[in-house]
Amino acid sequence: MTPVRHVLLVGALLVLGSALAWAFSSGLDDYQGARLANLALSRVPDSGVSNPVTSVLLNFRGYDTLLELAVLLAAILGIWSSGPALPGYRPAGEVLEGLVAWVVPLLILVGGYMLWVGAHAPGGAFQAGALLGAAGVTLRLAGHPSAGLPRESGLRVVLGLGVLVFTLTGLALAVLGGGFLTYPPGLAKWLILLIETAATLAIGATLAAAYLGGQPEAAISKGSPNGGQAS
Repeated sequence: MTPVRHVLLVGALLVLGSALAWAFSSGLDDYQGARLANLALSRVPDSGVSNPVTSVLLNFRGYDTLLELAVLLAAILGIWSSGPALPGYRPAGEVLEGLVAWVVPLLILVGGYMLWVGAHAPGGAFQAGALLGAAGVTLRLAGHPSAGLPRESGLRVVLGLGVLVFTLTGLALAVLGGGFLTYPPGLAKWLILLIETAATLAIGATLAAAYLGGQPEAAISKGSPNGGQAS
């Protein structure tokens, strides 16, 4: 890059950075209208849940959450395009296998609790999905080549479940005249729980599948009968 272009590039970045800083400062200091946080808190009783975070994620900004699930789906498809998963770790010893036998069910149980409690306390699909993903990672570290995931045909369904249920629910509401992802007051709680359940399974499977680092079917078929190849 020539010196002139370098100076122009630095100057353009400085101007852009200054403009963004000014806009951010103006938004914080000069705006005197109603804040989004206050508006969201005032409408929580109408959202179907009592937890403000869940009401924002699944009701007030449902489009954004749907796109987040789509990004996770696109990410795992990109990982799968890199080829087969790497060989698994060597099978766990008796002590580690015994620990895994306790830890994995506990992670699944706590994940289910986090899913349910998200309607009225901190929790929800992303926290629950992270715990399910951690269970899969734990199994993988213990030498299980599939990380507790189903075969690829079933895994594809689980990975797309969050986006599928979210989209179909929104379309069904739109067809019924309520608008896309505009929940009827009497059904909002249960529709949000349905979406969060599907999202939990999809997020957990995505995180565990991402840890495998490639298509899991290859790792399962090439792994040893004891659950993996020695490292």
